[in-house]
Amino acid sequence: MSSPSTTEQAARVITQAGGVLSDAVDYLRLDPVPPVVREVKRYSFAKLKADVVAGAMVAIVTIPQAIGFALVVGLPAAAVIATAVVGAIFCALFSGSRHLVFGPTNTISIILAGALLSVRDVPLTALEKVLVIGFLIGIIQLAAGFFKLGTLTQFISRTVIVAYACAVAVLIGVGQVGNLFGIGASDDVSLIGTVRHLATSLGTFHINPMTAGVGLASLLAMLLIRRMRPNWPEGLIVISLSVLVSVGYQLSDFDVVLVRDGGAIAGAMPLFVGFPSNFEGFALVPMVFSVALAAAILGMLEAISITKSLAARSGQRVNPNQELIAMGAGNLAATAFGAMPGSSSFVRSAVCQQSGGATQLASIFASLLVLGVLAVTSGFINYIPIATLAAYLVLVSIKLVNMAQVRIVTRATNSDGIVFWLTLLAALFLKLDTAVYVGIGASLVLFLKKASAPSLVEYGFNSDGQLSQLDEPKDRSDAAISIVHVEGELFFGAADLFQDQVRYLAEDGGVRVVILRMKNARHLDATSVMSLLQLHDALLKANRHLLISGINPDVERVLRRSGGWDVIGSENIFPAEANLTMSTKRALQRAKALLKQDGASGKADVRIFYDRTRAENQATASGGPGSGPTRAEYIDDYEI
Repeated sequence: MSSPSTTEQAARVITQAGGVLSDAVDYLRLDPVPPVVREVKRYSFAKLKADVVAGAMVAIVTIPQAIGFALVVGLPAAAVIATAVVGAIFCALFSGSRHLVFGPTNTISIILAGALLSVRDVPLTALEKVLVIGFLIGIIQLAAGFFKLGTLTQFISRTVIVAYACAVAVLIGVGQVGNLFGIGASDDVSLIGTVRHLATSLGTFHINPMTAGVGLASLLAMLLIRRMRPNWPEGLIVISLSVLVSVGYQLSDFDVVLVRDGGAIAGAMPLFVGFPSNFEGFALVPMVFSVALAAAILGMLEAISITKSLAARSGQRVNPNQELIAMGAGNLAATAFGAMPGSSSFVRSAVCQQSGGATQLASIFASLLVLGVLAVTSGFINYIPIATLAAYLVLVSIKLVNMAQVRIVTRATNSDGIVFWLTLLAALFLKLDTAVYVGIGASLVLFLKKASAPSLVEYGFNSDGQLSQLDEPKDRSDAAISIVHVEGELFFGAADLFQDQVRYLAEDGGVRVVILRMKNARHLDATSVMSLLQLHDALLKANRHLLISGINPDVERVLRRSGGWDVIGSENIFPAEANLTMSTKRALQRAKALLKQDGASGKADVRIFYDRTRAENQATASGGPGSGPTRAEYIDDYEI
């Protein structure tokens, strides 16, 4: 008879295992059809026209930005432009957003620049090091999308991103002043070292006058165009004019550095070069993994925040995990074609939407147009003065600082202000990846501190029969029963503080029974259960009693599974009922029985503790401190 039972059990196990495997496959499975394919199936000539126009506008913005970011990182311009071509196409193929545009960005550029400085002794070229970092970024983002970790980014404070953007703006702006005036680079590449070098060089007039003239003239021209014609692409206009001046007056003869001096741009198609897989590349992985992780996190935050912002305007629904997969695919493709990693660009994405882009094909058209422009005009691009690009990047850095957001994050709460300044200073004076972790860590620590600070205040009935705060110890009644209202999170961060406060409140020798009214307590964990049991033991040793009332099913489940239910005793725990006051009334009846058992009087006053913040909010909402609940309103809840 045992054989059928064993067979049935085996069949049940196999069925359960199959279900788990099926769930896992469903969890990790990607839609085999790229989102852009579904858009093509319902494509129209009107959408084609809109995408081509939007793609042209994105391409106009992309070219000067890509060349400028090459200057920031210290890479050949072709390697950065390829990011805006190959990476953008692959990202658009897998992105669910119709307007997201992938490519080189401020954040990625400044992170890579810092990373290259930290591993400058490694025997690899700058581009090879960047390809290793880009490969890691792509793997991390692809894995995050597969395992649906996109929602985790909501736990990273927006304050961290605002502070980081401000720091990036400062670093880019200060770092380009030397190129603007033709000053040589400093041996000390830190912010302090760069500022000291600039101050010394400018103070002693160790600059290239012609380069300074070109740079300042370009900066002034861009500012004038922005002021007089704010809708015109000032960067593209001034950069194009600078090429004419460079060729016409042979600026290279005056020691003015041109784009071609850092690596000429060819008009050839980007070629597949494969992923970095030599010994030096593998040895570099542990050195740059932290940088890659920070860059991947920031890239994920940028992608999700941008897509949500654009979707709020267009009404499109987007899946954050799909965007992470698209970002990962874009970075892996860029790495395979010898290009630096990229991220989602808010500027180019906004241009795509504002220009009427209808589908993801707008970004693909923009990449193809960039490639076409590069093939036709690469000879002219090589003559762009570096000082003009530096002027353009100085303006870009100014745009990065959103003063409205800075005012919000520095004034909203003290915690936000602390996180902002910590992140900003860390980004300016430490490694950029370290600054990301400092900001995230500080915001989480301050949140946990705030969430783990329960505030209990003693309440009693005054002479008018109203429930009010007792300000003086002499106002307390000789209460044998203390009711403590527990409200909020009781996770590990709050457990010990909660235990200490309740024990302090119960130290009054007249208190014989402590009732924890846990109707609004949430998220008990192992730490809070152990603290609860320690409180129970301490009261028991003092010949006192702990009762719990009003617990919800989640709290009950934790207590039962941990064994805390049996230790405290089911007769001392009263789950919540349909009548919200019934569990407390039952607890008070149990308290009365315990007092009789201990030989105390059967009649006892009740001392009540309540959360100060909640009580003040209720009083304010109902018209002031004198309009709180009356004894008549609480009589059913607390009278024995």
